Amino acid sequence: MPEFRLRKMMLFSETIHHENGPPPATPRRRAAIVAVVANPFAGTWQEDLQSAMDDLKPLGLQMTDELITALGGAEGIDGYGKAALAGEGGELEHTALWHVPGGYSMRERLGEAKAIVPSAMKVGGPGTLIDIPLGHINAAYVRSHFDAMEVRLADAPRAGEIMFALAMSRGPRIHDRMGGLTTAQVKGEDGLR
Repeated sequence: MPEFRLRKMMLFSETIHHENGPPPATPRRRAAIVAVVANPFAGTWQEDLQSAMDDLKPLGLQMTDELITALGGAEGIDGYGKAALAGEGGELEHTALWHVPGGYSMRERLGEAKAIVPSAMKVGGPGTLIDIPLGHINAAYVRSHFDAMEVRLADAPRAGEIMFALAMSRGPRIHDRMGGLTTAQVKGEDGLR
């Protein structure tokens, strides 16, 4: 069983009051959390990576719980996304370990989330920026929720580490006006509409 030893976590929180227009009735909230862990596969070739996803499920649930708390509870959270960044010695496929534990942890805690969890994966060293894509939790075609939250840690990921990230939002982009499927039109049947 591989060990993903946790070095640190960091929480990012943002409240958006306006975007050049009049302030909305309710500000938009976004938050992200990152965890920096040892990459047990760094510098080696491992045929079977998929079984290691189970080892990351507790981390995914812990990060999800902290993120929901930072946003004041699960009620009203209607956007989510995930990302991962492998440091030196890691490969892009190592970041894919986050697909199930990151995505399904948020789905489990948010209830009936139907849409695919948007995802970004890359390889880079300390200080590398990564955008965590955001989308509506029940319908991928809700344009008002297309967004990304940028995160960066000056000291991560180091060689032999992976940085896993989750993000959630409450509400659409401020002054969204690009049309498309609205939240009122979401059926939530297939994760698309």
